[in-house]
Amino acid sequence: MPELPEVEVVRAGLAPAVVGARIVAVSVHDERALTRHPGTSASFEAELTGAEVAAAVRRGKFLWLPLDRRTRALVGHLGMSGQMLLRESGAPADRHERVRLDIAHPLHGELAVVFADQRTFGSLAIDDLLPTPDGAAGGFGAPEAVVPSQVAHIARDALDPAFSERAFRAALGRSRSAIKRVLLDQTVVSGIGNIYADESLWAARVHPETPARDLATRTANRLLAEVRAVLQKALIEGGTSFDAQYVNVNGQAGYFAHSLNAYGRTGQPCPRCGTPIVRVSFTNRSSHYCPRCQRRR
Repeated sequence: MPELPEVEVVRAGLAPAVVGARIVAVSVHDERALTRHPGTSASFEAELTGAEVAAAVRRGKFLWLPLDRRTRALVGHLGMSGQMLLRESGAPADRHERVRLDIAHPLHGELAVVFADQRTFGSLAIDDLLPTPDGAAGGFGAPEAVVPSQVAHIARDALDPAFSERAFRAALGRSRSAIKRVLLDQTVVSGIGNIYADESLWAARVHPETPARDLATRTANRLLAEVRAVLQKALIEGGTSFDAQYVNVNGQAGYFAHSLNAYGRTGQPCPRCGTPIVRVSFTNRSSHYCPRCQRRR
């Protein structure tokens, strides 16, 4: 599933092409792409047609495009395999194309924004923008203190200037759950999925099954610092691509997979101590860690 770095790469790629553009036509090819939209495909097409895109914003794994007066927004979630692609106007339909927005930009001319999704777990929806409880910007990419109602329950991510380190440490102190489970909880800290949780825990030398409340303050601070470092590095390298399901808006893959230290490296030597990386089942996923560097205390 695309995580914070992948969605931010998509947002940054979309922004120059869509901000200030007017949506001139909307084509819904598959209504499964609108599972989060409260109306019909006809209402979706009607409301978007003629609207102007005011910004491109992200919180965690959610992306949204505020429209006109910034009281409504087009909200996107990429799910497992969703892609937001920029194409030339009139380009042939992409494989797995679900929705197409034809736009006209004052500088870039006519373009198409394509939402493609092989596994159809992603979605688009038009949603109301609500004030943020803390009065800070709703997400990265725009200063307005508003967030879509469908995203309001999602916590800020560790790279957000308004992210509260104190609240994060307090959440750890209250939780008996394994620290990896807490990192994956999007209501505690957003944008972290399986890949970046494993990488951050490896970097911080923390066993994934350690109860969150057992982490010393120093360890919790070190873990948060490593989360930020891992996410920043992944952003620089364009995200993580293991197959063609995650690409940026131009169809290019990210290359952070070459920098992974734990995730997906079962049986390979730990880059730090040489001990083989192990893989264990974790709910419906897997955890990868070094049994020597990340001993459970």
